[in-house]
Order: sequence, then C-alpha cells, then structure tokens
Amino acid sequence: MTTFKSLLFCLIISTLLFVSFVQAHETVKTNEIIGYSAGEQKIDCGAECTRRCQLSSRPNSCHRACGTCCARCNCVPPGTSGNEDVCPCYANMTTHGGRKKCP
Repeated sequence: MTTFKSLLFCLIISTLLFVSFVQAHETVKTNEIIGYSAGEQKIDCGAECTRRCQLSSRPNSCHRACGTCCARCNCVPPGTSGNEDVCPCYANMTTHGGRKKCP
C-alpha cells in the first residue's frame, strides 16, 4: 500500500511539474510573438497613452484602447495619430468586428 501511495504521489508531482513547464514555455513563446524579451523594460503605458490621446475627441475611449494595445505590444507610436509603421504589433490589432483596435 505504501508503494502505491508513493507511486501516486510521484505521478501527481510529475504531472504538476510538466504542466508548469508547458505554461512557462507558452509565456516565453507569447513574449516572443508580441515583440519583447524578458530583458527589455516595459514602457509607461499611462504616460504614452495620455500623450497619444491628448487630441482625441473621445479621450477616455482612446486611452482605454491605447492602454490595452500598449500592454500587449509594449509600444505606442509617436505623435497623436499615424506613425503606425514604428509599432507593427500596435497597428495590426483588430476588434472582433475587424476594425482597428488601437488609436
């Protein structure tokens, strides 16, 4: 009976370690896709989005969308509009309806 419990315990621990490894691998893979590495510092999305949305006719909506895009891409294009070639991740995000997500 003790051998069975030990075997079961080892199986559970092995499964948990495997799941943890897979999740860590997916996190690294996601970071590579969205364009930043572990060594790169994240930008101040609040300040960058305030700058980007300062001339918007709907600043709250602009700031909310910009914040989401900035968090995912770690990038906000310069200026208050356009310049999206500087940050392709930001420029290529779309809503469920297929419209551009990022201001």
